Amino acid sequence: MKQFTAARSGPLSGKTSVPGDKSISHRALMFGALSIGETRITGLLEATDVLATARIVAQLGANVSRSDEGEWIVAGRGVGGLCKPDEPLDFGNSGTSARLMAGIITGHDIEAVFQGDESLSRRPMGRVLTPLKQMGLSIPDSHRDTLPLTLRGAAQPIPISYKLPVPSAQVKSAVLLAGLSSPGDTTVIEPEITRDHTEKMLQYFGARLDIVDGENGRSITLKGHPILQGKPINVPGDPSSSAFLTAAALICPGSDITIENVLVNPTRTGFYQTLEEMGANVTFENHHEQGGEPVCDIRVQYSKLKGVTVPPERAPSMIDEYPILAALAAYAEGQTVMQGLAELRVKESDRLAATETALAACGVDAHSEDDTLIVRGLAENVPGGGVIATEMDHRIAMSFLVLGLQAQEPVIVDDISMIETSFPSFFTLMESLGARFKATS
Repeated sequence: MKQFTAARSGPLSGKTSVPGDKSISHRALMFGALSIGETRITGLLEATDVLATARIVAQLGANVSRSDEGEWIVAGRGVGGLCKPDEPLDFGNSGTSARLMAGIITGHDIEAVFQGDESLSRRPMGRVLTPLKQMGLSIPDSHRDTLPLTLRGAAQPIPISYKLPVPSAQVKSAVLLAGLSSPGDTTVIEPEITRDHTEKMLQYFGARLDIVDGENGRSITLKGHPILQGKPINVPGDPSSSAFLTAAALICPGSDITIENVLVNPTRTGFYQTLEEMGANVTFENHHEQGGEPVCDIRVQYSKLKGVTVPPERAPSMIDEYPILAALAAYAEGQTVMQGLAELRVKESDRLAATETALAACGVDAHSEDDTLIVRGLAENVPGGGVIATEMDHRIAMSFLVLGLQAQEPVIVDDISMIETSFPSFFTLMESLGARFKATS
């Protein structure tokens, strides 16, 4: 393991951009493989999670290549046209890829072995497998719900109507992807709206969706057997990655940075809504659309923050940002209460427990109660000095490296290798703005 230390930094300044959005990058490769013709992708996140998806769609028969200029080209095989892989599909650390690909396999009369790294192999798949089995997926080793698993798709997938028991864009997406190969209508009902990149991309590639908002949530109905056509995709910057730069600028006095070309889909901006309530000086400029998604530049200036209560209904729009929000809450005046965090228990680590432990290691009073995390802010008096157990979780690692940038004593994270899964240029970008890190072993 490679330890890194974050030390007190001066003001951060400059303009930069973050790598492409991970959620859109995964889906661009998958939809390209399910389409007729070529899908040309610019701005793809070239991190290990997404590269695993690229390898896997190639194993399933799509032709995947990368130009010298960094454009990715996927020659698809159409809905239902993927073929049985010769080797197991290795998802590495990517839960998104594994869960969405389970939906794709359900819609194909093929068998595939799913495997992943140690972290992914601990994370449950049952939530996504339950509706897929209703659609015809069979699992020979069904006595467990963790990888490795052998999945057998359906010769004739069954369209279903499925109400999500808990908010999950991954489960919703898997059901809709399986529904592509099903006759008739496949419907997903979500009581709370989750990120909608799958729906936007389905429509962009030519599928017919009926989306209805009602008193009991949102209903998404997909017409089966569409002909998807390959399209160009320019992937905007990842708002989950931009959150780390934003938080760093907010806590370092005198900071003024601009992050260009960031995705601001409303299903992904709960973090920025919360920052506004905390008193953060964050402005959104140069609004435009990119591939059907809203995009803008985000200017962030140092701010004195106050504690707030984050309601549970906001969780789906910022589920990946709670560790960095918790680190930021340490620098707020007063108490920050984050509710509705049950989903954090089944991420790359038990993120709720890992965040609470890491805050304690840095001298911050924090505790969890069921699915709620409470952080008592210390304003500019965060002690730091702790060694953070990252639990193989990239977001824990980056969040507490950011916390260390203004702590009274340096903060050490025990491993940074997993940052490659989502944000390989994290250190380069942060240091270009003025952040101070150094390897300690």
